[in-house]
Amino acid sequence: MVSGLQINEIFYSLQGESTHAGRACVFVRLTGCNLRCKWCDTEYAFYEGRRMSLEEILVAVRAYRCDLAEITGGEPLLQEGVYALMDAMLARGMTVMLETSGASDVSRVDPRVIKIMDLKCPLSGESSRNLWSNLKHLTRNDEVKFVIAGREDYEWTRGVIAEHTLAARVGAILLSPAFGLIEPRLLTEWMLEDRLPARMQLQMHKHIWPPDTRGV
Repeated sequence: MVSGLQINEIFYSLQGESTHAGRACVFVRLTGCNLRCKWCDTEYAFYEGRRMSLEEILVAVRAYRCDLAEITGGEPLLQEGVYALMDAMLARGMTVMLETSGASDVSRVDPRVIKIMDLKCPLSGESSRNLWSNLKHLTRNDEVKFVIAGREDYEWTRGVIAEHTLAARVGAILLSPAFGLIEPRLLTEWMLEDRLPARMQLQMHKHIWPPDTRGV
């Protein structure tokens, strides 16, 4: 019997990324991660948090009266209780998004959940941890994200998109410049030059609030 989850924070803000960027969203950030990406902007979620029952989490989420929710981390799939949380949200008619690194098995995730899979590029230092078998569990309901910190990451990403025919497999491919490490203009120019079948995205929340602001 799963007795709740370790929660870092629950907050209400604008969705800053994905094809749902700009929409109001309630975020449930779980504590814990098994990766250590060099550009990580949520290191506080590695350890900080408190245990909450499923009902406590749902009460907190319902208080925001929002029908779009994202479960994120850390790496949310490290906690067994996340499946019950996703099921409960779906049962309440919510649109549920799951942000996952792609290093954890997604085969048990309900197909109604929108998986945002963050495949790790070489400059993250964690590309060897990508679980490539996860790609067969993705559908047109899902999205794949690549955080690009330099040309090496971009060329690697371009190869992965082609090798795995990602444009035909998922609903959207998202390329995001690592904040403060690469100029968005440069990444945009590369994508346009190659006519890459992907979307350029900025982390909207970092342009609205100071980049290190929590709870947004």
